[in-house]
Amino acid sequence: MFGTALSQLRYGLAILRNRRIRPQDLERIARDLVATLAEFGEPGADSALLPGQAGAVDPAVRRTVTERSLRATARAAAQHTAYYRRTFNGLGLDPLTLTPDTWDRIPVTPKAALRGLPAAFVSAASTPALMALTTGTSGTPTTVWYSRAEVEIAVAMSTVSAVLGMGLRPRHTMAYAGCSRATLPLINVEESVTRIGASFVQIGTVDPVVALDRLATPLGLRGKAPQITHLTISASYLSALVEEAERSGWRASDFGLESIGVGGEVLSEPLKERAAAALGARISTAYMMTETLPSGGTPCTEGHLHHTTEFGHLEILDPVTHEPTPPGAIGTIVQTPYVPYRDCTLLLRYATGDLVARPEAAPRCELAHLPATSPVLGRWSGPLSRAVPTRSVLNLLEAEPDIPLPARHALVEHPPGPRLHVLVRRLPAAALLGRLEDRATAAGLALDAIVLHDDPAALPPTGPVRADLREHTFESARPAAVRVASPA
Repeated sequence: MFGTALSQLRYGLAILRNRRIRPQDLERIARDLVATLAEFGEPGADSALLPGQAGAVDPAVRRTVTERSLRATARAAAQHTAYYRRTFNGLGLDPLTLTPDTWDRIPVTPKAALRGLPAAFVSAASTPALMALTTGTSGTPTTVWYSRAEVEIAVAMSTVSAVLGMGLRPRHTMAYAGCSRATLPLINVEESVTRIGASFVQIGTVDPVVALDRLATPLGLRGKAPQITHLTISASYLSALVEEAERSGWRASDFGLESIGVGGEVLSEPLKERAAAALGARISTAYMMTETLPSGGTPCTEGHLHHTTEFGHLEILDPVTHEPTPPGAIGTIVQTPYVPYRDCTLLLRYATGDLVARPEAAPRCELAHLPATSPVLGRWSGPLSRAVPTRSVLNLLEAEPDIPLPARHALVEHPPGPRLHVLVRRLPAAALLGRLEDRATAAGLALDAIVLHDDPAALPPTGPVRADLREHTFESARPAAVRVASPA
């Protein structure tokens, strides 16, 4: 279509020149993809060239685009945000002289700075329209402002991703089982799903009994699959659904789920296997953050997490020294989302706190042209979080049916080494403890001891998970008997 070709051309020129992206150009591209789907049933062969589809780029071209993008983003931040104006003036830095090799002259931006004064990162040249908050599982919720244009760009990108990455089609129904206060993801999913012609259901983080019932209930809609086919969910709330499904005797055949997309938290391999068996769907996960949208990561068939270079600049740094992490070592993701994809809250070298390992050897998978790391291992909270990552702990615990889900655990420093405290269904549990100790040793976990508890009150403090953001419904309410006054 001629109109779409012009939109693609304008979009490409905007990226090459680091000019403002017209949201309507991306919307036109997404609409044409949906129209192609309606007419031919499948996307065209050139769909791999669409925005966000991780196509291979000549290294020389990539470096040139990266340098231009970094300079444009640094210039916008230095000119229009209070935080980076002070940073650049204090260091005497000229943003237009920066290159990928000198990018480390800019200090890393700690998450605490954004949490402490989010307005200092909002561009004076933008029009803030939507305040997005993180869940706050690792501390005070982080505030990120988005302009209307940014929201429209994100929705268009999400529409393309839903068609090509998730295989979403008009006959499908997507359920969103995230917290209703997560405004940006909720808008993003609902808008992209309905633009494709699929249906959308907001479940929220309700009582797992209620959620499973809604997933199993027939829809009775003409032209749609009989039940909900796709589910978007956090890892801990998925584990709560698995716990309830296994406890109550639900079978995979009770549901019509084809795909479950998991995000926001570490997804262990045992939970992935148990969820697939309990709910009968393929389980996938990707990486994305509210602060760094639309930058993110996509898993490959070999288990790496590959990070997009189109929307932002990725660094893997030591969480203490901020030096580059060598191959085979664990570091934290540091992201710079590019202008023009971002124009409201601007972030340079933002320390996400998410821990990953760099591969020891260059990948040879289908996404080898993109930067690769391990899947997210956990969140940096001190040396112990790197020595015994959350992913390793969950891989150990979530394979055991005698440990209730979500798995509640706490790592406590105790000479000569850390102790892992775990909540179990009942004590004594000598056989369970023996299995855990054997598997922890085999996995090389640096633990001094594993301590089991069957009383949550006796467990050392554990971190919150997203499944704890429980929303109440009348279906799950158990009110006390209501006293009715007798007539006079």
